[in-house]
Amino acid sequence: MTEAISFRLNGKSIRVNTNGERSLLWILRGDLGLTGTKYGCGKAQCGACTVLVENKAVRSCVVPVRSIKGKKVLTIEGLARNGKLHPIQEAFVKHDALQCGFCTPGMILNAYSLLLKNSQPTRADIIQNMDHNLCRCGAHSRIIQAIQSAAKEMKGVS
Repeated sequence: MTEAISFRLNGKSIRVNTNGERSLLWILRGDLGLTGTKYGCGKAQCGACTVLVENKAVRSCVVPVRSIKGKKVLTIEGLARNGKLHPIQEAFVKHDALQCGFCTPGMILNAYSLLLKNSQPTRADIIQNMDHNLCRCGAHSRIIQAIQSAAKEMKGVS
């Protein structure tokens, strides 16, 4: 059954008319053209589809769009401001914390969510938080370095 669902997406009001059970992932990619959010496993196991809902990292492949009604959603496309990369994005570039780039948007948003909750995470905090975001290229040590670097840069910046 089609229903109107309104929410804030990357700072803008959005309204979609769709089946409320459709996943947020497919609304973002198919209906709204935001392809930075990736389809990986479809079972909330890999983290490629990670977005923020109310500043909390969620796996959009298993989130029914109905559940985000009235909420704020942030995708990788909304993290940069006025053409300037966010410090977490800059840190991923600086530390070469990507290879193929497929997992990178989910990694960045999961890391951003961590840094919003904990501005000074330990290496163990970072590893624990990022444990379920998978990277097949093996850039994990550079990803950890990037998050540590971003934590220092982000003091007072969200």
